[in-house]
Amino acid sequence: MSDAEKSGFISKVIGPKKRWRAYRARVKELPESHRMAVEAIERYLMHFVPTNADSNASMFEDLADLFEQAAADGTPIREVLGEDPVEFVEAFAQNYSEGGYAPSRARKQMVDAIERATSEDTGQEDETV
Repeated sequence: MSDAEKSGFISKVIGPKKRWRAYRARVKELPESHRMAVEAIERYLMHFVPTNADSNASMFEDLADLFEQAAADGTPIREVLGEDPVEFVEAFAQNYSEGGYAPSRARKQMVDAIERATSEDTGQEDETV
C-alpha cells in the first residue's frame, strides 16, 4: 500500500485529522474508567469503516459527547452500555455506517476492556486476566 493509499484509508477511518485530534483531546480529559471504555469502543469501531469520513468523525464525536455527559452526571459505564457492550456498540455504529464488520476477536477484546473499565469504575478488582 502506497503512502497515498494509507493516508486515504486513515482519513476514511478517522475522518479529518483536525476533528480526530479534537476528539482524542476530549477523550483524554475523561475520568480514567470512562476513558478506558471509550478507547475500547473506539478500537472496536475501527472495524466499522463507513464510506463517509464525516460520518465516522461524527460517530467518534458523539461517542465523546455520550461519555462526557455520563462522567459529568456520575453515570456508571454499565448504565451507559447496558449488560451487553457489543449490542450497544453495534447499534450505535449502525447509526453511522451501512457496512463494516467486527470479528469475534475484536468483540472479545472490547468486552474484556469494558469489564476492566467497569470494575475500575465501581472500585472492584478485575479477577480476569
